[in-house]
Amino acid sequence: MERNVHDILNLYNPHDPLDHAWTIPSPWYFDQAIARLEQDNVFATTWQVVGRVDQVQKKGEFFTADIGGEPIVVVRGEDNELRAFYNVCRHHAAAVVTEAQGCAKQFRCPYHGWTYGIDGPLKGMVEFEGVCNFDRAKNGLVPVKVDTWENFVFVNLDGKALPLKDFLDAIPGIVAPLQLAKKMKYFDRRVYTLNCNWKVYVDNYLDGGYHVPHAHKGLSSVIEYTKYTIENFDRACLQSSPLSSDSKSESGVAATRQGRAFYLWIYPNFMLNAYEGVMDTNLVLPLAVDKCAVVFDYYFADVSKKAAKKNQASIKVSEKVQEEDEAICDAVQRGLASRAYVAGRLSRAPRSRGASFSSVAACGSDGSFQSPSGGGLNLRG
Repeated sequence: MERNVHDILNLYNPHDPLDHAWTIPSPWYFDQAIARLEQDNVFATTWQVVGRVDQVQKKGEFFTADIGGEPIVVVRGEDNELRAFYNVCRHHAAAVVTEAQGCAKQFRCPYHGWTYGIDGPLKGMVEFEGVCNFDRAKNGLVPVKVDTWENFVFVNLDGKALPLKDFLDAIPGIVAPLQLAKKMKYFDRRVYTLNCNWKVYVDNYLDGGYHVPHAHKGLSSVIEYTKYTIENFDRACLQSSPLSSDSKSESGVAATRQGRAFYLWIYPNFMLNAYEGVMDTNLVLPLAVDKCAVVFDYYFADVSKKAAKKNQASIKVSEKVQEEDEAICDAVQRGLASRAYVAGRLSRAPRSRGASFSSVAACGSDGSFQSPSGGGLNLRG
């Protein structure tokens, strides 16, 4: 018998003490009603990374994205202001901008030829004479809140959302020592499609390194696991570990993973992974209840031709780890649908300060999602 959404939400009690705590229940990973709640209450209300500042540095430069099922276009105006709009024509709902990125002086809808300025106003309509009670000024592209931090462009579909700086809270201070804007330059992108719910991927990222010695032999050969630390904030989790190599370390990993590992998750679906001179970001995008895309953007301190071979070797190491994670996450998604599983137990990580999150969203019985905070949890499922 099918449960209603409130029954599914009530399978989880976020107020359980740590020694009684469980993961969020398996139906949350494949129920369509939960997925709709997430689109409306997680992705449509939080600041979401949609692109990079270097994509929209010059006047007229733009890129398109999709957030919470909504098409978005971000553009640098002639006045040098960065703006974002719903990429939806006000006439008959077609996408006004069909290219992934580019440079334009105006946007022209390919369906009926309506034209918009890159600052949003409706400039012209084809064969529209004699239409009564039509106010051109009220039919421009609908704006979306947009802001930037470091090299990342964020948008928020909630008109009443807190400013980005308030959403990020302590995160800029955590990241500041890395000097990302000064030291790291964009190099390349990879996009992976996984057969799992987006939360499965994030859970895997947030399990406090618990799976690293077992699933990532190469990465484990340089991570000092006994010194692995976890620190939680209201909307972020920082995992970190010193790195060292010896004769038993995999050579490719040892050559490209040096210094200290810095793994930062920003609620709900953005990760930043940094080593000495190497960084990648991961953006997890839900495609279906059992499918997600993970966008990897790679940055390096040196992006010259001379460094290209080393940078590609670093990406190869990342791809190997991603392949291992993909196999894990796909298997977990299959297991979550099994009648043998409902939820797993949680335990406090001995190396934690604050908590290691086991789930990416807490949900009340009224159907509202809240971002997690504090609690000292580490996935042991």
